[in-house]
Amino acid sequence: MVQIPLFTTGGHCNPEGDENYVVSFPEIPNSPEFNWWELSLVSRNYKVGDPDYEAFRKGALANMKSWGIIYNTFQDLESVYIDYIKKQMGHDRVWAVGPLLPDENGPIDSTGRGGSSAVLHDNLLKWLDKKVVDSVVYICFGSHFVLNEKQMGSLASALELSKVDFILCVKESGSSFIPSGFEDRVAGRGFIVKGWAPQLVILRHRAVGTFVTHCGWNSTLEGVTAGVMMLAWPMGADQFGNAKLLVDQLGVGKRVFGGPENVPDSVELVRLLDESLNGDLPERVKVKELSQAAKKAVKDGTSIQDLNIFVNLLSELKNHQTNA
Repeated sequence: MVQIPLFTTGGHCNPEGDENYVVSFPEIPNSPEFNWWELSLVSRNYKVGDPDYEAFRKGALANMKSWGIIYNTFQDLESVYIDYIKKQMGHDRVWAVGPLLPDENGPIDSTGRGGSSAVLHDNLLKWLDKKVVDSVVYICFGSHFVLNEKQMGSLASALELSKVDFILCVKESGSSFIPSGFEDRVAGRGFIVKGWAPQLVILRHRAVGTFVTHCGWNSTLEGVTAGVMMLAWPMGADQFGNAKLLVDQLGVGKRVFGGPENVPDSVELVRLLDESLNGDLPERVKVKELSQAAKKAVKDGTSIQDLNIFVNLLSELKNHQTNA
């Protein structure tokens, strides 16, 4: 969101139409750089004077003039960006209250976020319970993006060659791209979900050690909080920025590939899948540490403190209005 007003007021353009044209944002901490094709469609298609895009830009700028902003994040994850936004807004009414997730000790709700699970929890948990700790790779690209036929073919080939145990979640609309005979060839070590997967249930299971993810923000928070290493395969929207955060800044994952059309090399993918389950990887150590920080933040740390500050300020405003 911070990127949008900077992009639309900073004179960034791509006059030659080069998809690899590099756009940088030196004003933002860590000076992120993106290839043109990694930017959101809103940024790439922005045209001065277009009423729809102008409305979007003005809305983004208006957010920065708000009385306050609440973010679903936490200090150990994005402290430099939280401080930057406070500086840009000219006040401290910026609160990080995340990760906003169901209590891991609470009841399992199959419809808690997004929809009903396409698989029975009991069947999934029985399969996972047979696997050793940190031995399973979970693969999911969210509710919007679907791998094309070539991408699915490369991923399926890598999964067969790697011999890792895995859970592969695909939208029903993309399930036809699963290669013929693949499910039979990986029977026993591969669990295929066609439709909505109970992602939190999967990520929180002791057997899951790696998450191949599109890096949507919900998935980013869920993966970090679960303490699983992430293999980043961003597709669009904010996902390339999230992938840079996970891989380049936090060091809790590795980049697999990226883009809605690009096809990864299956041999390289095999290497990344196998390597990701190595318990000595620094990324695995760091994500475990960040997981503990996330849980502490909402229990008795910075996130619950920020939430209490916000609630108290609202109470003061209400009392002030009542007495006015």
